This record gives sequence, structure tokens and C-alpha cells, in this order.
Amino acid sequence: MRSARDDQLVRPTVEDEVAAAGSELIGGPAGRRALPVGGWWTPVRIVALVAIGMFALGMVQKLPCYNYGWFYGATTQYTHACYSDIPHLYSGRGFDAGLIPYFDRIPQSLSGGMDYLEYPVLTGLFMEIAALLTPGGGTIQHREQLNWLVNAGMLMACTAVIAVCAARTHRRRPWDALLIALAPAFALTATVNWDLFAVALTAAAMLMWSRGRVLLAGALIGLAAAAKLYPVLLLGPLLVLCWRAGRMRAFGAAAAAAAGAWLVVNLPVMITHDAAGFHIRDGWAKFYTFSQERPIDFGSVWLLISQRTGNPLEGANTYVTLLMILGCLGLGALGLYAPRRPRFAQLAFLVVALFILTNKVYSPQYVLWLIPLAVLARPKWRDFLVWQACEVLYFLGIWSYLAYTGSGDKHQGLPTEGYQLAIALHLLGTLYLCAIVVRDILMPERDVVRRDGSDDPSGGVLDGAPDIFAPGSARRARHAEHSGGTGVRWGTGERTQ
Repeated sequence: MRSARDDQLVRPTVEDEVAAAGSELIGGPAGRRALPVGGWWTPVRIVALVAIGMFALGMVQKLPCYNYGWFYGATTQYTHACYSDIPHLYSGRGFDAGLIPYFDRIPQSLSGGMDYLEYPVLTGLFMEIAALLTPGGGTIQHREQLNWLVNAGMLMACTAVIAVCAARTHRRRPWDALLIALAPAFALTATVNWDLFAVALTAAAMLMWSRGRVLLAGALIGLAAAAKLYPVLLLGPLLVLCWRAGRMRAFGAAAAAAAGAWLVVNLPVMITHDAAGFHIRDGWAKFYTFSQERPIDFGSVWLLISQRTGNPLEGANTYVTLLMILGCLGLGALGLYAPRRPRFAQLAFLVVALFILTNKVYSPQYVLWLIPLAVLARPKWRDFLVWQACEVLYFLGIWSYLAYTGSGDKHQGLPTEGYQLAIALHLLGTLYLCAIVVRDILMPERDVVRRDGSDDPSGGVLDGAPDIFAPGSARRARHAEHSGGTGVRWGTGERTQ
């Protein structure tokens, strides 16, 4: 028997033409006589299982490297596109030797020039726990393999958290999270680095905000920022949207909780004391100094410009900062002047995409930061798959390029010009999705999520709130009043005469 709750769920195979076409592989779109999903097989659990299955396929894709590519020959891990930082840094950052991150200096013979671990505190803790869970004994190669498996198991748990949180954030659209579960770039990059830990914390923060749990959402944003820097950017969209909706108390509570959670996990590592008094620990500061000092690197628009012009762009930090400031000001204006208050997920996706696009490096795994946000911002299969195709091509392109540069006279792989094309494709793919989201904000009738009359399902206290400060809306309302027409109270969708 069909339940009222099942009838309320949005089905992609009914709403989305690409999803409907793809569903032919499993029998076609759900019809009106289809049995509802119920019992143990809820949409959330199905999405989580699919995500875990795809993660496992991603692990299989790394099998050539697990067997020999990480250990025998530098180019094998590139020609098979199965590179991962995890086994290399297990010994390269002293975890195998029992060194404590941020406290113990790494011998130069291990690190190749890095004196301390260059990751934020919670990511360092994640790595340390995985190292402690790795069985000892055997060769270093065997221990690195086991450490990768332990890390992969922990990252698989993060994947399940991301899938569940994304499926529950939009109450009526749990099936949208299948885009995350089936995303090819997600499976390919999941074990390249430890980014999924921060992504899982961010997804949990988005879920808590959508439920109105302001303090918990803020605390999770602070913890996520202690694992990777980018989640702190979510406070920007919250500031703009809460200002427009007159919910500044909620923003203040979330920001205070974020700062408090970040300090709780960072202070014990940040501050040290000796005869000279209290000061910042060098090991803790390494992540921040490394981010400032590192040169332009793979995947970024700056590398593309540098390679094409021959200019090393030594002032890249200034360019990045300036573009980021201008971009954030533009997004703030978009949030305040848009005809209808943007959804939280839309501005969150745009600000993180801005950060990545203007950064000195656009690593393949950075796509993991965007995938959950993209699904919440624009759950349209065609646009998502176009973007994913660009990211998969770049994933293959960077490893093929590294194989080319590392194979000596053999030139086995993609030459520089081909790699530059791959960079351009993945930058344009991200810009394409950004443009679609901006269009949805400026033309809210095109927003897929709002077609059923919803306002902001991931907005929490913002969902259905009237606009208090919205210069654009006020101007339109005055125009409507003078012309004898109708205005719209955009926060609630209520029409006013």
C-alpha cells in the first residue's frame, strides 16, 4: 500500500529526462503502479549502499598500484591512474616510525624537505589514528599496503556519512543523493588523499543546518575547517542569507560555535610553552605557511597561464587574494539583490567553487569538496554529468601528463599541450556548473528544487523566512505598487496585492 510520505518524494526518473533514460537499464522510470520503497529498503539506505559499492569499485581501480605501482617504478602509478598520497606519506611523514604529527620534526631522509606534517590538525589526527590501527611487522611495502587499506576503510565510513547526510538534507528529494553515490569522479578520487573526512563533516553541518540545529551546524563547520580550510567559507553565504532574512542571531550562534569548535581542537596543538613564554608551535603553523609559500601547482588556471606565457607568476598569492575578495563581494551582491533569496546550497557551492577556481592548485581530489554541494545546489543529471565528464578527463589527463614528464626519453603519456587542454576542460566544466547555478538564482523559476513550491529545503531557519533586507526585492515591490501590479514576498512565495 502506498504511503502518503512515499507520494511526496520527488522521483528523478519522473522529473529528470536524463535520469528517466538511464533508468531503462533497470526497467525504466517508476510508474504510478510501482510499489513504494519501504521497510528496510529506504531511499537513504539504498543511496548509502550504492555509494559504498562505488567506493569499493574505486578501490579496485587502485589495485595495480596496490600490487606494485606505489613501490616499483615512479611512472607505473601514473600510467595506471591509480596514484594515492596515502602510502607515500605513511612513511614520508614519519607515521611508520611512530613520529607524532606537529610535535616531532620529520627527518629530512624521510620527508624530502618537509619538516612537519603539512595538514590541518583533524586531518593529522585522522592519519595518526589510521597509523595506530595499522599492524606492524613485515616489510615497509606491506605496512604501507595495510595502512592504505585502513585509511580506505575509514574513508568508506566517511562516504556513507556523506551519502546519508545529503539524502536527508532535502527531505522530499533523497534520491538526488544518487548523483553523489554514482559520481565517477567521486569513486576515482576518494582515496587519493584524506579530503573525504572534511567533506563528511561539512555534509553533516549542512544536514544540521537544514534541521534548524544552528549550534551543532556551526560546531561541525568549525570541526570541518580544522580538517580542511574550505568549510569555513560556508559562513559567508550564511552571513548574506541571514542578513537578508533578518536571522542574524542564528548566524551569530553558528559562527560562535564554529570558532569555538575550531579552537577546542587546535589550541592544544597550536600553543606551546618554554622558557621564552607562550608562542605558536611551528608544527601547527606548517599547514598555513605551506599554503602561502607553495608555488602555483597542478590543475590551476595560474599553471595554465604560466606554462603558456613562460611567466612564473611569483605574485600569484596577490592575484589569488584579490580575485577571491572580488568574487566574494560579487556573490554577496548576488545574494542580496537576487529576485528571490538564493538557497543556502546554491551560494555554498558557488563560494567553494570560487575558492577552488582561483586557488594556486586545483588537485584532482578537490572535486570531492564540490560534489555534495553541487547535488544540493543543482540536482539535474545532465548538468552534473557534463561536469563529471570534464573532471574524469582531467583525472586521466594529470596522471598521463606526470607519466610523460617522468618517463624520460620514452615520453609515455600526455604532452604539455594535451595537459593544458585537460586543465582548460576541467576549469570550464566547473565554470559551466557555476553559470547554471547563477542562472537559477537570477531566474528562480528555473530552479529544479523550487518547482514543487519549496523555498529552501536546506535553509533551516531561512526556509520560508520573509526578506527583511533585500534591496532588489524592495525596488521591485515599489515598482509593482506604482504600476498597480502585484508583488511577491519572495521568502515565503506569498503574493501580495
